[in-house]
Amino acid sequence: MRKGILFMTLFVATVFTLTACRANEAVFRKTEDGKQIIKIGYLPITHAAPLFIENELDDDQFEHVKLELVKFGSWPELLDALNTGRIDGASVLIELAMAAKEQGIDLKAVALGHRDGNAVVVSDDIKSAKDLKGKNFAIPHRLSTHNVLLYEMLKKEQLKYDDVNIIELPPSEMPAALSEGRIHGYVVAEPFGALSVAINKGKVLYQSEDLWVDSLCCAIVLRSELIEHDRDAVQEFMTQYVKAGEQAQMKNEQTYEILTKYMNVEKKVMDLSLQWIAYLNLRLNAKEYEQLRQYVIEMKLAENPPKYQDFVDSSFIDQVK
Repeated sequence: MRKGILFMTLFVATVFTLTACRANEAVFRKTEDGKQIIKIGYLPITHAAPLFIENELDDDQFEHVKLELVKFGSWPELLDALNTGRIDGASVLIELAMAAKEQGIDLKAVALGHRDGNAVVVSDDIKSAKDLKGKNFAIPHRLSTHNVLLYEMLKKEQLKYDDVNIIELPPSEMPAALSEGRIHGYVVAEPFGALSVAINKGKVLYQSEDLWVDSLCCAIVLRSELIEHDRDAVQEFMTQYVKAGEQAQMKNEQTYEILTKYMNVEKKVMDLSLQWIAYLNLRLNAKEYEQLRQYVIEMKLAENPPKYQDFVDSSFIDQVK
């Protein structure tokens, strides 16, 4: 196991262990007019577009909810806040949420963040995955669909997982690392894949759907105690979230203007990034989830990842018309 991956794995495990005993600190607050305040954590990535659009709705479009988005700079930082109840939910890598659930944090995945939208980006000298043998390849986190896509790509090209030097890097560092030759490829959340391609510093070797049809990546997860505390508020949050996904799918000027409030990205990069992503059909289905669960087991990323019925709550998205 690579040193960087081992370090991050131990770090996240420590976060889960230290915060599990503090996991009931959530204090539910309401506004003066009685709306439930729901705090959702996020990282500034294109995959969270529906959440950004929902947050831009006028307050009068919510009867029960006051949405507050909380920005984080890293997944471990976000997870600590989620696990300790300082936020009520998050747009997060689904594998990280599964690991938190396995460690005893009571979370429910209520929707997907997006469909598709992960590209394997490589330097111009890489013609096929075989050319990556012995070279550095970056992923954002061991517990990520990006790691699963790497695993599936290597299998497709009849390579072993250890045939490449796998390192973990913050997503924002990957385009520069590729340009400088410190890595020869990466797969990560958008817009960081599109960035290298848009500035002609990298090319797409595979799109996620080429490697894993209907792959799962980011999910909206909520703490179960919020669901139990105010189902009406959660339902309204989810109804508006689905509608925001429909707006994101339009990928028009309004979508771009909203996203640039949360992300500092040039328009040509954003346009390319949005071409790769879909924001419709955000229901997390049992068959898709079970395939992810089997990947997690096969790759030995977890011993006992949560089962669909224990982790996923589709009752709210099923009520959206």
